[in-house]
Amino acid sequence: MTDIMKDIIAAVIDGEPGPVTTAVSAALEAGEDPESILNDGLTAGMTAVGEMLDQGEIFIPDVLWAAEAMQEGLAVLLPHLAHGVSRSAGTVVIGTVQGDVHDIGKNLVGLMLSGAGFEVRDLGHDVAPEAFVDSVAHNGAGLLGMSAMLTTTMPAMTRTLELLRARGMREKVHVLVGGAPVTQGYADKIGADGWAIDATRAVVVAKELA
Repeated sequence: MTDIMKDIIAAVIDGEPGPVTTAVSAALEAGEDPESILNDGLTAGMTAVGEMLDQGEIFIPDVLWAAEAMQEGLAVLLPHLAHGVSRSAGTVVIGTVQGDVHDIGKNLVGLMLSGAGFEVRDLGHDVAPEAFVDSVAHNGAGLLGMSAMLTTTMPAMTRTLELLRARGMREKVHVLVGGAPVTQGYADKIGADGWAIDATRAVVVAKELA
């Protein structure tokens, strides 16, 4: 790994937009491949951030700052990726299910998925099954992520899966579920493709399913 890539990774981890954009610009001026800057610099930085969160070395605010800094660097890089280079790991629709307004965890998952190269369509909270399914169809998403923080709202996940089947879309999209009361057993019971206990694991599972 080149020193300039190490600089990008370090800047992302520090969560400082200025140093990130400076390092990305320097990498471009040095002739580094834009796709390499994305994968070996920005995305690698967010991967490191996720690992540090998982190990308790940093906390959620640090991840949010890192994700915002990474997005600033990506804004500098995007014009150079437009010529035949695809940055997307796939499109994912995410949201907190109907009846549930908790979205801090879901927001963190969205930021980390974006940092991992996914095109994220965040529908927010209190999302009806119809809205999930319509968005999957409209965006051609290959992955749907649903979050629930209340046991009383978990059945909305089942209803969404049933609607996907009713519309003949179930085989076209992988479904990932999570949230404090959601378990692997529940994911298996309702027929979801994956379950994640936290944002770091959500990115790992999303990459496996993509």
